[in-house]
Order: sequence, then C-alpha cells, then structure tokens
Amino acid sequence: MERVSKENYYLDIAQTVAERSTCLRRCYGAIIVKDDTIVSTGYNGAPRGRKNCSDLGYCMREKLQIPRGERYEMCRSLHSEANAIIAAARERMLGATLYMCCIDPATHAVVGGTCSCAMCKRMIINAGIETVVVREDKDTYTVYPVQDWIENDDSLSGEFGY
Repeated sequence: MERVSKENYYLDIAQTVAERSTCLRRCYGAIIVKDDTIVSTGYNGAPRGRKNCSDLGYCMREKLQIPRGERYEMCRSLHSEANAIIAAARERMLGATLYMCCIDPATHAVVGGTCSCAMCKRMIINAGIETVVVREDKDTYTVYPVQDWIENDDSLSGEFGY
C-alpha cells in the first residue's frame, strides 16, 4: 500500500476545512502546520455574529457582477488564510507552512489555479509563515516560498496575480 504524501495529507485536511465555508462563489480552506502539527485552521466566511452569504441566499459580489480579484471590500467574508492566522499564536506560525484548497460550492470539485490575494499575502508575510502550498487537483499542488512574495513585491507593480 502506498501512503499519501505529507503534502497531500495536509491538503486533504484543508479541503475538508473548505467544506465549512459559507461563501457561494468559492470555498477555501487553510491550515497552518509547524513541526508536523496542525497549528490552526480557517475557512472563508462572514465575521462571527454576522449573517453568511449562505444564510442570506446571495453573494453581493455576484449580484453586482464584480470580477474575481476586485472590490474585496464588497465581500462579507474573511478569507481562509486570515481566519487561520487569527486563530494562531505568532510564535507557532514562525517558519510554518500554510496549506490551502479551493473548491467549487456547487460541485465540490477542486478549483486549481488559485493563490492568496494581496491582503492575505501581506498577512502571511507578517505572520512569519515560510511556505504556502496550494492544491491544484487531487494529486498536484503548487509550492510558494513566501520569501518570493517579499522579494517580488507585487504591490509595487500593480500586478496582484489573483
């Protein structure tokens, strides 16, 4: 019997966390891992106490036909990475890896080609997270060294890579 790789093991968990998302557009799950221990988890959803899009039955960004990567202030949700960072102590995030998976809320299929937004990248950098691993499909993933985000500052070029 062949064991699942450590990366896909953690990505499977991030995918399960994404199932808790309350977003009607895309469901994200993130977990922060350090020293082979899960430090925290997060999924995208409205702040505690506020109604989620899934409760309201509509997405304001969809309603206004806002394209992906634009006008995040119109979104009710905190991103999965932000929620995972909020739930963790900084000393446990220093040098950690964040694993993330996106799924389609209608089909529950993995959505590849995603990455953290500009704001989440900034939070990841400040949290001291070293690496971000994003699921592309059931078996493949992309590894992003956070140091690259520091050295190649997309906020200076205007190209945010959403």
